[in-house]
Amino acid sequence: MISVKNVLVVLAVAFTAYLAARGLSWTGPITQPLVVVVTLAFYLATTWLCIFWEPASTRSTPPPAPSPATGAHAEDDAKTAVDGIRGPVRLPPIAQVLALACAVIVPSAISVSVGADARTAPFATWYLGGIGALMTIVMVRRRPWTAWTGIVALTVASMLWMGPVNALALGLVGSIVWVTCAQLLVFSMDRAARDTSRLTRLQRAATGWQTSQIVRQRERRVQVQKALAVAGPVLTRTVAHAGVLSDPDRLEARIAEGKLRDEMRGPRLLDDEVRAELERARRRGANVTVLDEGGLDDVDDEQLSVIRAQLADALRSATSDRLYIRTSPDERVAVTVVGRSPSVAGPSDEDSVDLWLEIPHPGRA
Repeated sequence: MISVKNVLVVLAVAFTAYLAARGLSWTGPITQPLVVVVTLAFYLATTWLCIFWEPASTRSTPPPAPSPATGAHAEDDAKTAVDGIRGPVRLPPIAQVLALACAVIVPSAISVSVGADARTAPFATWYLGGIGALMTIVMVRRRPWTAWTGIVALTVASMLWMGPVNALALGLVGSIVWVTCAQLLVFSMDRAARDTSRLTRLQRAATGWQTSQIVRQRERRVQVQKALAVAGPVLTRTVAHAGVLSDPDRLEARIAEGKLRDEMRGPRLLDDEVRAELERARRRGANVTVLDEGGLDDVDDEQLSVIRAQLADALRSATSDRLYIRTSPDERVAVTVVGRSPSVAGPSDEDSVDLWLEIPHPGRA
């Protein structure tokens, strides 16, 4: 499958090779041909290095989290990489130095080696487009200061060797336009990547919210079904008897109310065995309060089963008139069970505590 990146790389290599080949098509005598060849080789090596060199760290590991020293560009690169959008990576510093050296050395080396009479010949002015193409590549590799510094060096050298008018007429303007367009293109790509990343995050948040709403609706339906299953028979008898209930019916109504409260206030504390013991306690006349305040949110199902089994054992042996079952915020204690009964030592306005049990988190006791 041919990617856009591979096509652009091939075009960049072919274009820079064409510009360098123009420097070998001599139409007249030159003073130092060896210097021309060496300069062309240096230019091609530097240009192709800037095209192909990607540090191994950027290929094998995700970009690091941005720090204040790296600025907003690094933050944007990290965000777009996380969302799967990847642009050209930054040019390594060594390649930057070589590109700047090329922009400084090549114009002067070519101008000196071809001689004063051939400095405006096509085979001697190729570097105007060649250095411009190199700085365009540097700009695309996200090094704008290096690219503009190279353009300044090219402008100064070309105007010194062939004059401002000739430099502007023979290709300097085109090089400046290329680098400008490259900077605008990179800016537009980065902005589009940021917008896409932002939209992706918003879409994920919206999907998550929609999913949570669906789950809540499902939970509400389940709770309503449970409520109807528990309270439905009691309500039917209440309507049928016009609100006049017998003692057994009142007991069933009280038990149904307790079951509904348990399901709403402490669903993670409940299983079939615990529900049965809670119902048994209420049938003997105990007032039972179950409250889950979030202490079991991080407990897995296996640990919950151990906690529920211990809670069922505690309820099975409890004889208190009032039972208070609460989850605990303590790191060691999962559930506290407190039982209170009227004082048997004599008249008192206070109930005595006849049951105090702390059920520990499995493995933390």
